[in-house]
Order: sequence, then C-alpha cells, then structure tokens
Amino acid sequence: MGLRDFMDAVMGRSRLPKAKSDKLFAISTASITLESNMGLKPSGAAGICFKPIGATAYESARQEIEELLEYSSKETETEFRLEKDEFNFLWAIFKDPDFEDLVASIHLVSQTLEDRGFGEQILCAIYRFDSEPEAGTAGHEGKAGRKTGGGKAVYWIYNFKQGTYYPFIPLSSRQRDSPFEFRLRTAMEREMPVEKNVEKWYPLWGIPF
Repeated sequence: MGLRDFMDAVMGRSRLPKAKSDKLFAISTASITLESNMGLKPSGAAGICFKPIGATAYESARQEIEELLEYSSKETETEFRLEKDEFNFLWAIFKDPDFEDLVASIHLVSQTLEDRGFGEQILCAIYRFDSEPEAGTAGHEGKAGRKTGGGKAVYWIYNFKQGTYYPFIPLSSRQRDSPFEFRLRTAMEREMPVEKNVEKWYPLWGIPF
C-alpha cells in the first residue's frame, strides 16, 4: 500500500474528515519509554504528508510553511526539506537529534495547514525509530526500512483523521514484522493513543526517510 492506497483506505471517496492534531504530542513522552523499555531510539528523522491541493493554493501554502520553518529552525537548528512524491503528495521531512524539536516542527506544519483551511488535506505524521537487531524478529531492506546501525526502522504513524498512532515495521519483500508491532501496542497503549482496530494499521510503503 502506497500513499494513494493509504488515502483511499483511510478516507474513502467521501468528504475528508477534519484533522485531529490534539493527540500528536503523546509521542513526546512515549519516546522515553520506547527507548528505555523497548530498545527503540529516535532516529532523528520525521515527516508529515498531505494530499495534493490546487497549484495556486499549494504554492502559497508551501511558501508560508518554508518561511515558518526557516524562522523556527534558527532556534532549533532543525533541517528540513519539502518534496513531492510520484503521486504528487507533498512531504515535509525533518532531521534533528532533538526529538522534541521534531515533534514541534510536525505540529507547526499541521497547525499552519489547519489555519489556512487545509486541515482536511493532512494525511499522516511519521516518526522513525531505530531498533537493536534483537528487538524484532527479522531483518529488512528497501527504501522504507533501510538498515541503520545493524537494527531496523520502526515507524510510528499518526493518522490525523483518527487521532491515533500505530506502529509499522517494514521488512523485505513488502512484509512487516507484525509480532513486534503487536508487542509495541501492548507496551504502549497506556501511554499513547494507539489505534485499537488493527485493520486500520495501514502499511505505508515507500516512506522517504
């Protein structure tokens, strides 16, 4: 499932629900438990994705987002880039060793889009963690799960339409480490709003970081 499939699965063909960003910050405190109890370290990378908007509106929103991020990065030193993927979805991708700054940058973009009336366009925010080799059950490869430091990429995806998080651990050949994902749900469901319906744990292949 790529981004277009993700959008269809989450929202169907009807009017898009408004984004729910109020629970976004739950990942901040949860990251401490993820590292201390589950051996997952923040990778220093995160991103937010939103669906295509009209050319004029897109250019205006892109310019405002860039200006805000350039201003905020002077304080946080967060690196960022904006890019479109093959389906014309726009990504804002961030790099910063300070996890709190990553969360703040994601919130800044989502709030800016909501304030400009584009809240319905926001799809998801994604935070990447890196695991130790023994934390999961298998190795992985590929763009969305390339190896780092001998471990594997573990993504926490925030679905703005549901206001919930879920884990996604891509392996090779478009397989996922479901046993480890379920372990993460059990360990973290009291600390963060984890999506209870596993059918809504949509695999998102091709994450660009």
